[in-house]
Amino acid sequence: MWNESEAKNLLPYLGPNKMRDCFCTINLDQEEVYRTQVVEKSLSPFFSEEFYFEIPRTFQYLSFYVYDKNVLQRDLRIGKVAIKKEDLCNHSGKETWFSLQPVDSNSEVQGKVHLELKLNELITENGTVCQQLVVHIMACHGLPLINGQSCDPYATVSLVGPSSFLSSCRKKIFKNFFSYTRKSQFQVEEEDIEKLEIRIDLWNNGNLVQDIFLGEIKVPVNVLRNDSSHQAWYLLQPRDNGNKSSKTDDLGSLRLNICYTEDYVLPSEYYGPLKTLLLKSPDVQPISASAAYILGEICRDKNDAVLPLVRLLLHHDKLVPFATAVAELDLKDTQDANTIFRGNSLATRCLDEMMKIVGGHYLKVTLKPILDEICESSKSCEIDPIKLKEGDNVENNKENLRYYVDKLFSTIVKSSMSCPTVMCDTFYSLRQMATQRFPNDPHVQYSAVSSFVFLRFFAVAVVSPHTFHLRPHHPDPQTIRTLTLISKTIQTLGSWGSLSKSKVSLYIFCFVFTLLNVVIPYDPFSLTPFQIKNKMYKRAQGRTRIGKKNFKKRWFCLTSRELTYHKQPGSYAIYTIPVKNILAVEKLEESSFNKKNMFQVIHMEKPLYVQANNCVEANEWIDVLCRVSRCNQNRLSFYHPSAYLNGNWLCCLETSENALGCQPCTAGVPADIQIDIDEDRETERIYSLFTLSLLKLQKMEEACGTIAVYQGPQKEPDDYSNFVIEDSVTTFKTIQQIKSIIEKLDEPHEKYRKKRSSSAKYGSNGDSSSFQYFIRSFVHH
Repeated sequence: MWNESEAKNLLPYLGPNKMRDCFCTINLDQEEVYRTQVVEKSLSPFFSEEFYFEIPRTFQYLSFYVYDKNVLQRDLRIGKVAIKKEDLCNHSGKETWFSLQPVDSNSEVQGKVHLELKLNELITENGTVCQQLVVHIMACHGLPLINGQSCDPYATVSLVGPSSFLSSCRKKIFKNFFSYTRKSQFQVEEEDIEKLEIRIDLWNNGNLVQDIFLGEIKVPVNVLRNDSSHQAWYLLQPRDNGNKSSKTDDLGSLRLNICYTEDYVLPSEYYGPLKTLLLKSPDVQPISASAAYILGEICRDKNDAVLPLVRLLLHHDKLVPFATAVAELDLKDTQDANTIFRGNSLATRCLDEMMKIVGGHYLKVTLKPILDEICESSKSCEIDPIKLKEGDNVENNKENLRYYVDKLFSTIVKSSMSCPTVMCDTFYSLRQMATQRFPNDPHVQYSAVSSFVFLRFFAVAVVSPHTFHLRPHHPDPQTIRTLTLISKTIQTLGSWGSLSKSKVSLYIFCFVFTLLNVVIPYDPFSLTPFQIKNKMYKRAQGRTRIGKKNFKKRWFCLTSRELTYHKQPGSYAIYTIPVKNILAVEKLEESSFNKKNMFQVIHMEKPLYVQANNCVEANEWIDVLCRVSRCNQNRLSFYHPSAYLNGNWLCCLETSENALGCQPCTAGVPADIQIDIDEDRETERIYSLFTLSLLKLQKMEEACGTIAVYQGPQKEPDDYSNFVIEDSVTTFKTIQQIKSIIEKLDEPHEKYRKKRSSSAKYGSNGDSSSFQYFIRSFVHH
C-alpha cells in the first residue's frame, strides 16, 4: 500500500497562470490499479490518500502517473515516477520526494521474450562453408495494454555486423504468444563473430495510427561459441538512443510514503505450531495472555497485525469468540455508555476489518444502486452558504439531500435480513455484553451495534465507495461533497445517543433488533405489528399416514416473536411455536405424504408439516422462517428429509424418533459469501510481524517477570511499557511458546534466502527455487 501525499512545482510544465485539475494513478507496470481523487485548480495538489493492495503477479515497475484532467478530451499525462521492483525496499518506510519523469513510448517498456538461438555450419553447392543462424522467438509475456486493450504486436529481427545490418525481417505476433523461426546464411571472418549481434524489436501494430515501440533485446552471437544452441528469457529494454529529457525537474515532483514487503511462503507443515497457537487464542483466559492479543500489543501499528489475524481466525470460525473476548476487555475500561466502542482498540479494528472482508457483497447489494444514481447524477446537495456556487438554490439542494438520505436510510433498514451471519453473530454478542456492562441504560444495546453498523460500516462506504469496490474510481469533487454530506447525516441518524424518541430512533431500534433476531414489536415503515399471514394446510399432529382429514386448512401468522396458526382470521391461536424454539426449516420429500410443496418446521416438540399453495409460496416461507430464526443458539446441522411414520424415519429407517438427522441442513443459515483465504500466507505474515517485533516481545517478557516477583504496591502502567498484562504467569508462558516457534521457523527461512540469492538474471533460464512466494504491500499512517 502507498500513501500519496502531494505534488508540487507543476507550473513550469503547465505554463504561468494555468491552474489545472490533477489526479494520480498507481500502476503495476502499465496496468492501473488505483486512482486518487481530483484536486481542482492547483499546481501543488495535496492528495493524502492511502492505498493498500496485495500484488497478485510478477512486475517490473511500480509507477505513479500525474494527470491533468480534461473533461472534453483525453486526460493529459504530466509525468510519472517509476520505481523498479528491486529498488522498492530502498524506499520502504520513508517519505521521499521523487522528480517526475517524462512519459514517452521508450519509457513505457515492459515484458519479456523467450528466445532460442542456433548456429549451424553449412556447405553450399559451390563447396564453401557458411554459417546458418536460426532465431526462434518462442513466446512473449507481460506486454503492456494499449488503450486498455491487449496489444497487436509484431517483431523485427536483425543481424547487426560491425558496421551495418546483415539481415532483417518482420513477423506478426498473435495474442502475446508466438513462434517464429528466421534462418540467415552469412559469411564472416572468425574473429568478427565476436562483433555480431542479434537485435529483436517489438512493435504494436497501430493499423490506422502510428505503430508503438514496445521494446528491444540485443543478444551477442558469441553466446553460441561454446554451444550450438542457446535458450533463455530476455527482458525487453528501452532504446539506447531513447529520448531523454535534460530537464526532468521542470515537470515537478511527487511526495510518496511507500511501505513494501515480500513474504516467502514455505510449505504448510512449517506453520502448524504457530497456527495452532494462534487458533487457541479465543480459549485462553484471560484473553490478554493469548498469542493473538500479544501480537496486537507488540506491533508498532496494530493495523499490521489485524488483517492477517482476522483472516486466519475467520477462516477457522474463531473470529467471533476472539472479537467478543477482546471487546469485553474494552468494555471494562469504558465508563460512559455514550462512548462505547468509539476508540481504535484491537477489538474495534478487528471488527472493522471483519466487516470489510465479509460485508463486501452486503454493501454491494445494499448501497451500490443508490451510489451509482448519486455519482451519475449532477444534482447538488450543498447546503453550506459559503460553498454554494453561483445559481445554486439552497432549498432545491436541501430537497436533493433529503431525498438521497431517505432513500439510502430506508434501504439500509430494509437490508437487515441480508447481513452476513458472522456479522450478526458478532453484533449479538456485543449487545449482550453492553447490556451486562450498563444494565441501567436501556439504549446501550442499540448504540453498541449501531456504532459499528452505521458509523464504521455504512457511513464509511458511502463517503469512500471506490475503497469498497462500489465504484471504479474516486468520485469527482462535487460528488465527494454530496457523499460526505450524506455520510455525516447517516452517522448522526445512526448514533443512538444523539436521537430523541422519534420515528428515526424507531427505525434504528427495528433495524438493530431485526439484525439480531430480537422480538420486534413494530414494523418501522407502518408502525404496526410486524407479521406475515397466509392460508396453508398443516398435518394434524399424531395422525396416521392414511386419511384426508390429516391435512386441515389453517391461517398461519408469523411475527418476529412466534409462528401461530388459527381456524379463522382473527381467531385465537390453536398452536404456537416461539421463534426462539425453531431449530431448522427444510423442505419435506413429496414421498412422505404424496403431496407437493411441503416443508417442515423443526422445533422443540414434534416437527410441524405444512403444505403451501405452490412452490414459490413454499420457498418464500422457508426463506423468511430461516432468516427470522437464523441467530437461534441451538440450530440443527442435520435433519431428516422425510417424515417419521409408523415407528421409523422414512428416509433412513431409523426407529428412534430422536435419531440424529441423516442429511445436512441446507436452509438453516443464510449462505455467506465464501472468502478465499490462504492460511499459510496469513500465518507467514504473522511470523514476519513477530520477527520484526522481537525486541518489544522481549520487553513484554521482562515486564511479566517483574510483575510476578514484585510484591509492593501496584505500579503505574508506564513501569511495564504500557502492556496489558492481566495474568503475568500465563502471559509469560505464551511468550515463551511464541519465541520457541519463531526460532524454529527462522532456520528454513534462512535456508530459503540463501537458495534464492541466486535469482534470475538477464538472459538466464529463470529461478530454480522450489518454494512458492507471494508479495504483500502496505503503508503506515
